[in-house]
Amino acid sequence: MHKSKKPIGFWSAVSMGIGAMVGAGIFALLGEASAISGSAVYISFIIGGVIALFSGYSLGKLGARYPSSGGIIEYLSQSYGIGFFTGTMGIMLYFSAIVSLSLIAKAFGNYAVTFLPVNEASQIWHNLFSSGIIILFVLINLKGAKDVAVWERVTVGIKFVVLAGLSIAGIIFLNPALLSPHYYPPSNDIFFSLAITFFAFEGFRVITNTAEDMPNPSETLPRAMVTAILLVMVLYVAIAFAVFGNLPVEKVIEAKDFALAEAALPIFGQIGFTVVAITALIATASAINANLYAVTNVTYQLAKDGELPAQFGKPIAHSKEGLIISGVLIIALSLLFDLSEIAAIGSISILFVHTVTHVGHLKIISETDGSFILVFVAALLSFVAMTLALIYVSRVSNYVVYILIGFVLVASITEISLQKIAKREIKPRVK
Repeated sequence: MHKSKKPIGFWSAVSMGIGAMVGAGIFALLGEASAISGSAVYISFIIGGVIALFSGYSLGKLGARYPSSGGIIEYLSQSYGIGFFTGTMGIMLYFSAIVSLSLIAKAFGNYAVTFLPVNEASQIWHNLFSSGIIILFVLINLKGAKDVAVWERVTVGIKFVVLAGLSIAGIIFLNPALLSPHYYPPSNDIFFSLAITFFAFEGFRVITNTAEDMPNPSETLPRAMVTAILLVMVLYVAIAFAVFGNLPVEKVIEAKDFALAEAALPIFGQIGFTVVAITALIATASAINANLYAVTNVTYQLAKDGELPAQFGKPIAHSKEGLIISGVLIIALSLLFDLSEIAAIGSISILFVHTVTHVGHLKIISETDGSFILVFVAALLSFVAMTLALIYVSRVSNYVVYILIGFVLVASITEISLQKIAKREIKPRVK
């Protein structure tokens, strides 16, 4: 019997999705989220997971019908055609992916410096670790999809075992009084915290970019998408119970970037803190690996469609030059913004692109054999979550709103410029 040599099977795809999701979102942003929704952050994770599941259903149906390494870029092209709107949305997706990766790199640097003596943990070391991990995985991704998939299966296994162990131990020893609804903030704040908690799920989209490396994408991709989201949703809720059942909200907020490791202290002592910190390094490294693979496929598809400069699609080693260019941009962003700003920018951008993608799916629903109702709900939930996140962000930081507006303008200007260049190139030469 012939066996497909394509490297991304069901569990590899699930690993890629989990690897992209379980990274900076849970390790670095738990403290940021708790500052908004307190010990009720688990409710925010459930809501974020439900939104991701509906989005996963819609993207899974699109991926089954249009298997492509470009993922969402291909779906936008099928729904709206190749042109200004699709190109602008594609560039927005690329921007949001780069922003997400810069956050993960920053989170890696934050945990890496915990292993240095306190007097040596300067900002320089933060930046060196953040930049170094991006460079390392650019080199790994240059070797091709097979090495990416192998790394993901190994790292996902490690971090899932550690986080599951921490969750179980935390739930066994939790103090129920700390989780009392009496300490919950107003319900509005729980919904507003989606501006941060949805970021912990947004990595599931990378599974769509594995389609061309799957032996049977029409069956494998939708199942892998839903499986990855469900596993991560259960894990996040368990972690939230473990953390807030052992630490008061003030302690979690105070720990901020290291909240998860801090939660291991009362249960396992300093050894627990160290193990979780090491796991955080593995988890964020894994997320960088999976997201770099996805963003390279996105840039290749955009370059092929003329929505990004042709250099992004040129071959280099077993990858494309877009990988190198993206690596440089990620390092630059990780040096410019802080975690909460990056999370808000990334969440709102990706929710916007998801909303547009699901609305486009409704236009071609007869071709994907999807449920109109489920896809409509996916579009509605993504739009509502984006609106809530925008309202919250506008209250706390106009700075982030201006950056988001800037993203849309830059994406539009880039698309207009590329279209003008393309028109000049296809004009017949006058002899």
